[in-house]
Amino acid sequence: KALCKRGSVTFWIDDSAIDAWRCRTHHGKRGRGFQYSDTAIETALMIKGIFSLPLRALQGFIDSIFELLDAPLTSPDYT
Repeated sequence: KALCKRGSVTFWIDDSAIDAWRCRTHHGKRGRGFQYSDTAIETALMIKGIFSLPLRALQGFIDSIFELLDAPLTSPDYT
């Protein structure tokens, strides 16, 4: 049973992490502000490194997690 659980993927996503996903501050310069917070970018890159995902697969992976959570969020675009 322990060997089966070793392959299980479990995420703990706190409400504060969901609230911090979008960038709420403006960079203070001309133009459009940032869409995603630094925390969101860092989290996405950590998931990318852990699972060795290419950027397009990472985007789909994060979007599927948000869909399972029924969270109104999107992943950062791979471009």
